[in-house]
Parts: sequence; C-alpha cells; structure tokens
Amino acid sequence: MSEKTRYSEEELQEFKELIIAKLTKAQEEYELLKGNVNNANDVNDTSPTFKVLEEGASTLGKEQASQLAARQLKFIQHLQAALVRIENGTYGICRETGKLIPKERLRAVPHATLSIDAKMAKK
Repeated sequence: MSEKTRYSEEELQEFKELIIAKLTKAQEEYELLKGNVNNANDVNDTSPTFKVLEEGASTLGKEQASQLAARQLKFIQHLQAALVRIENGTYGICRETGKLIPKERLRAVPHATLSIDAKMAKK
C-alpha cells in the first residue's frame, strides 16, 4: 500500500474548524491586548508621590501588552496562512520533507509547516 500524500477533504474540514476556532479566540485576545496598549492608565488623580511609580508601571504594562499583541498578531497570521494552505490543498504537508505531518502534531500546532523530524533537523 502506498503512503498517503495528502489529507482527505473530511480531514481538512476537521482541521479547518479547529483553526477557525483558534483564530476567533486569538482575534478576541488580540483586540483585548490592543485595547490595553491604547488605554493609558490615568494618573491625574493620584498623589505626586505615587504618580511617578504608577506612570512607570503603566509604561511597563503597556510595553508588555504591546509585545504580547505583536506576538498574537503573528499567531493570527500563521493561522490565516494555514487556512490558505487548506484551500489550496497543501495543508499538512511538511515543507522540508514533503511528507504528511502527523495529525497529532497538527491538532496541537494547527499552523505547523514542518514535521517533528524536519524541525529537529533544523536545530
């Protein structure tokens, strides 16, 4: 029996549903993070002693939220690219080996483009 070279339409549909669910959640989280970056904490009503500390904490919090938002946006882009691969029939195929990425890996990391073997060989 020959080795399977691509996933069936039913399997691709299962992955598509998984990716869409993750994408929806990721977009919601991104909007929250983006909101945290855009909404500065107002320190006008605090005493001068704590104002400097609070502004420093606010800046640090905004920087962290900004970094998390950027990371979340990158994750969203990877998920969207995975949906494109589903549409063009290349989803689940390792870009290094050309073999199918195991379903277990795709369920855990649905935007994966490398099999575990290919990923380990890159290290």
